[in-house]
Amino acid sequence: MGFCFSPTIRSVSKFTSCTILLVFLLSCTSFTATEAYDALDPNGNITIKWDIMSWTPDGYVAVVTMFNFQQYRHIQAPGWSLGWTWAKKEVIWSMMGGQTTEQGDCSRFKGNVPHCCKKDPTVVDLLPGTPYNQQIANCCKGGVINSWVQDPANAASSFQISVGAAGTTNKTVKLPKNFTLKAPGPGYTCGPAKIVKPTKFVTADQRRVTQALMTWNVTCTYSQFLSQKTPTCCVSLSSFYNDTIVSCPTCACGCQNNATQPGSCVEADSPYLASVVSGSGKNSYTPLVQCTKHMCPIRVHWHVKLNYKDYWRVKVTITNFNYRMNYTQWNLVAQHPNFDNLTQLFSFNYKSLTPYAAINDTAMLWGVKFYNDLLMEAGPLGNVQSELLFQKDKSTFTFEKGWAFPRRIYFNGDNCVMPSPEDYPWLPNAGSHPDISLLTLFMTILSAMAFLYAYA
Repeated sequence: MGFCFSPTIRSVSKFTSCTILLVFLLSCTSFTATEAYDALDPNGNITIKWDIMSWTPDGYVAVVTMFNFQQYRHIQAPGWSLGWTWAKKEVIWSMMGGQTTEQGDCSRFKGNVPHCCKKDPTVVDLLPGTPYNQQIANCCKGGVINSWVQDPANAASSFQISVGAAGTTNKTVKLPKNFTLKAPGPGYTCGPAKIVKPTKFVTADQRRVTQALMTWNVTCTYSQFLSQKTPTCCVSLSSFYNDTIVSCPTCACGCQNNATQPGSCVEADSPYLASVVSGSGKNSYTPLVQCTKHMCPIRVHWHVKLNYKDYWRVKVTITNFNYRMNYTQWNLVAQHPNFDNLTQLFSFNYKSLTPYAAINDTAMLWGVKFYNDLLMEAGPLGNVQSELLFQKDKSTFTFEKGWAFPRRIYFNGDNCVMPSPEDYPWLPNAGSHPDISLLTLFMTILSAMAFLYAYA
């Protein structure tokens, strides 16, 4: 872009066009791929499979199953809610393993009253402890679905639905439209239902295969940009070779505004805190965070701890600043080029993720069952930690220019706010620490150009 800074340019229009070009380029760098899709789990989705198991005099009985094919993103409490719009005037006669949130207007029916008559029903999961005669397989977990990698046995949720006023053959049935999935808030976008090959089922003795009469799938994908207006976690950094502790960016997840919105955060010594800890308000899923400069419910701290001849060691600490939530089955995803030589991990589970096929630079970490798989609410016990031992690759390893710190970190599937690279702890003898950022350089050049044109 050297032509934009040529001192021979005199045309104001050229100066304006160059300025617009620079602003455009800078704005492009401010958006990440995670706002469109998950860059570390590009194929992750929730697939809703709708299997018609039998025909009835006025419709059908179907089993609806949601499969969480995301590697590390759960659907957490208070759980999922699934909605759609009927194509005709269908009603739901009965359900097992789930229920609609509203019955709707069923006044046109005499005698037997349907479970739901709404044109656009919303279904939720039943709670644990539901009587057995109202359950089916994979139901009744309060809407919680764990991720495919961390807990595959609990990565699906099902309910059975009896539909009336519908077609009675696979040529007359009309597919529902406008599927929505909340988990429990926004974030998922669902595509249209598509007819696929009927699902096949194998009996327990493996000797007989049956199949659904008709099957359609709906695929829902997640966007953190749609899910929440502000981030939910941030990253801080430190190292043994520098006394500087790089804190989470200020206002990373919002700014303190107790003056205009009392109760947006709580000081650690506040009298109000006692009522929260004793149980008041714990049923609310709205975060109540400790007052900090970053205002994030979760902080992940990456500390470069030790340097050996052939190895180097990192300590990772996850701290919960949310007074209203224990994080069950939490997980952490970190991206760093040395994960291809991770030698040992202490007190965390580990699985290598390869979102870019041959490149092994992404790791999923989560707690050991019954030991540290529960991240307690804010307070003295509200943290978990582990250490990672890496073997050095002599061709790439260095402590210079922030190489030892992660490229990105996710907590429970949400991309955490990283500090600015220019703030990373640098080696004491590193003379290459930048005193001016690229953005500052651009702004300085633009100011100089404006000055030159003003007196040209």
